[in-house]
Amino acid sequence: MQKPTYKELLDAGCHFGHLRKKWNPKMTPYIFMEHKGIHIIDLNRTAECLERSAIAMKALAKSGKKILFVATKKQAREIVQKAAESVGMPYVTERWLGGMMTNFMTIRKSVKKMQNIERMLNDTTLTSITKKERLTLSREHAKMSKHFGGIEQLNRLPSAVFIVDIHHEHLALAESKKLNVKTFGMVDTNSDPTLVDYPVPSNDDASKSIYFITNYLAAAIREGLEERKAMKGDEKDGVATTTPAVEA
Repeated sequence: MQKPTYKELLDAGCHFGHLRKKWNPKMTPYIFMEHKGIHIIDLNRTAECLERSAIAMKALAKSGKKILFVATKKQAREIVQKAAESVGMPYVTERWLGGMMTNFMTIRKSVKKMQNIERMLNDTTLTSITKKERLTLSREHAKMSKHFGGIEQLNRLPSAVFIVDIHHEHLALAESKKLNVKTFGMVDTNSDPTLVDYPVPSNDDASKSIYFITNYLAAAIREGLEERKAMKGDEKDGVATTTPAVEA
């Protein structure tokens, strides 16, 4: 895993913060300077925090843990969804429904209902439902899929949550903290970095910045998953080589 370079972060525009009047004083250690009323984030700190987050995420993925990606801002949705899907991680890119984690069992019931509707719609032998009922079911499935499609395979609470813009996603952050779920987050100059276990000081509005940070972390997860796969392969090989000896 290569360290993120200063130039990469600069090119992605990760250094642009918010207007000075919107700043959160707790972001002071991560601010380099003020330019024309806008705070500039210290990219050396961004690189340090990003690498620290990547190492932690890689370790989680290697131990088979799930990391939930959360980004409901318009410019972040598609980027985050693609990154999460590329590493087989759950995601929420539509509205965060209250209780998505604190009331997880109810959410699981909704997911099962969505899966049942999908099975009914795919069952070509089912003739008991009319065209009108099929259309209603299709609409209901589409609506549910929008909200629950990204967490369909999440059978238990995630071990960690990665949030783009902790200020915007305050509900997801609050639920994570309540359940002691590890938190990673892109933190702009208007947010409180102490609310997250692994803050990454960066511009959380520009799509280029979101793309770079999210995909860097996804690459770390991918490395962890590959190492886990290799480790399991070695274990199988170990069993295969010792078995004939036992038989002999």
